[in-house]
Order: sequence, then structure tokens, then C-alpha cells
Amino acid sequence: MNADAFRIEAMEQGLSRSSLDPDPIRLFEQWYTAAIETALPEPNAMSLCTVDEGGQPYVRTVLLKLFDRQGFVFFTNFESRKARQIDRNPQVAALFPWVALARQVQITGRAERIPTAESLRYFATRPRGSQIGAWSSPQSQVITSRSLLEAKVAEMKQRFAHGEIPLPDFWGGYRIVPSRIEFWQGRESRLHDRFLYTRDPGGSWGIERLAP
Repeated sequence: MNADAFRIEAMEQGLSRSSLDPDPIRLFEQWYTAAIETALPEPNAMSLCTVDEGGQPYVRTVLLKLFDRQGFVFFTNFESRKARQIDRNPQVAALFPWVALARQVQITGRAERIPTAESLRYFATRPRGSQIGAWSSPQSQVITSRSLLEAKVAEMKQRFAHGEIPLPDFWGGYRIVPSRIEFWQGRESRLHDRFLYTRDPGGSWGIERLAP
């Protein structure tokens, strides 16, 4: 089913409390699979919001690379703006804006670094060019020209001309451990269906309907 047909059907069907999976991770997997099957461009793109030490929010798009019952994983340079902000304040929010499907998923929770071994396993699967890029870019730092970046890429290509490229010690993954996950299904006349999953201290999830 293409995105247009899916959108029409999903808006007609909507969401009901009785149809929801009690586990929001399983429901996310269903929605994520649907986004992939409708050939939505970059269905794993999520807007990530962090806050600096002065309370100023920042938002950017990152790519979800892994998810499981523990949370949602993305990768970055640990010296980047987002990583420095997370290290000071690990409370974050993320949004999957599947607008073409009239769907959104909002996640709020705590970001924490994943073990180095997990980052290494993922890094080994990246294309060689992306591995070189991780070594070459001083992410979020001021650079005077692109030529300096390209020179650094050339340097790293020469440095790692033979054999496997190691994991940089300044690069790895963060897992967003969710405390709240909201599923938003667009409906006609702006009377959307919204359901909020909230994790209790024991790890179980409660579900509430929100007004659109």
C-alpha cells in the first residue's frame, strides 16, 4: 500500500483503546514497519530535542538505528552539541513525524550512553565512507571552510588505508529510555486520536486517551 492510500485508510479507522497493544514498543514496531512498507523516505528519521545549561532547547534530526524493550538508539560524536547537552541534562524528547501517513510518535525520557561493545558492533556495519566521516568531522565545531573537512577526510583515508577502521573513542550511541510514549493518529476535522503510554515505577505501562 502506498503512503496516500495508507493515510486515507488510517484516518478513517483511527485508534481505539481496545485496539491498542498494551506494550508501546510493540505498537511502535507495528507503526515503524508500516512506515517502511509504504516506502516513506527515511522512516527512521526522528527529531531530537535537548536543552542547554541555560534552558535553551535545541532540535535536530537524527536517525534511529536500533530499538528494543530498553529504548531507542541513535549514534553521534560525543563532542557534538547534542552530546554535550545530554551529558549535562539527559532528559530528552524525540518525535517521529510521519506526516505523509497522518501519524506521529512522541517519546520522552532519559538518554544514556550505550556500552562501547554495542557501539562497536554497530560501527562495524557502517559503510567505510561513514566510518571515515566519523573520524574526520569535529561535529558542531566551527570550521572556516569545507576544504579543511575534505583535507581531514583525505588524511583519515590515508591513515586507515589498510585493514579495518577502529571505533573512535569520541563516537558512539545513546539510548533513549522512554518514560512516556504518545501515539498520534490524524482524523478528519482535526479530531485526532491520541493515546499516551506512561511507565510506572514498576516498569508497567498505563494508557490514557488525550484530547486532540
